[in-house]
Amino acid sequence: MCSPSPGKRRMDTDVIKLIESKHEVTLMSGLNEFMVKFPGPRETPYEGGVWNIRVDLPDKYPFKSPSIGTVCLDVINQTWTPMYDLANIFESFLPQLLAYPNPVDPLNGDAAALYLHKPDDYKKKVKEYVQRFASADVLDGYSKKESSSDLNDPDRVSDEEISLSDFSENEADHMEIS
Repeated sequence: MCSPSPGKRRMDTDVIKLIESKHEVTLMSGLNEFMVKFPGPRETPYEGGVWNIRVDLPDKYPFKSPSIGTVCLDVINQTWTPMYDLANIFESFLPQLLAYPNPVDPLNGDAAALYLHKPDDYKKKVKEYVQRFASADVLDGYSKKESSSDLNDPDRVSDEEISLSDFSENEADHMEIS
C-alpha cells in the first residue's frame, strides 16, 4: 500500500482543517472540489450577506493556488505561497478584498467608477444588492430550489440570472476611471 504524496496529505489536512473551522463546507466530488459558505465581512457594506464560494484545488496544491469561484483572483494567485492554507482565503484574502476593493483593476468597471467617484452611493448600492441577492434568506431559498436540480451540470443556468453591473446609464455617466 502506497502512502499519499506530501501534496495530497497537505490538501487533505487543509480541507479537514477548513471543515473543522467556523466555515460551512460542502464537499462536491472529493476533497479537491467543494463549496464554502462565506459571510460578508463585518463593518463593510457586505455585512449580512452570505455567498457560496466554489473552491477547486489543483493537483499541484499547495504549490499552486486554489481556484476560487469562476473568477481568477489575481491577488490570491500573486500572493499565494505554500505557507498559506485554505483558512487564509476565507479569513484574510476575501475579507480584505471586500473591505478594500481595488478600483484600478476592476472586474466591474461601473462599480469601480462608483466606488471612486461616489463612495457613499457605492456603499448604498452594495448594501441594496446584499439584501436582494445575498441575504441568508435568499441563499437558503436558492439552496432549497437548487437541491432538486443537478449542481454538477456545467450547462445549468439559474432561473434568476443576476447582473452585477446593474447601474443605470445615468449612474455610470461621468465616472471614468483615470
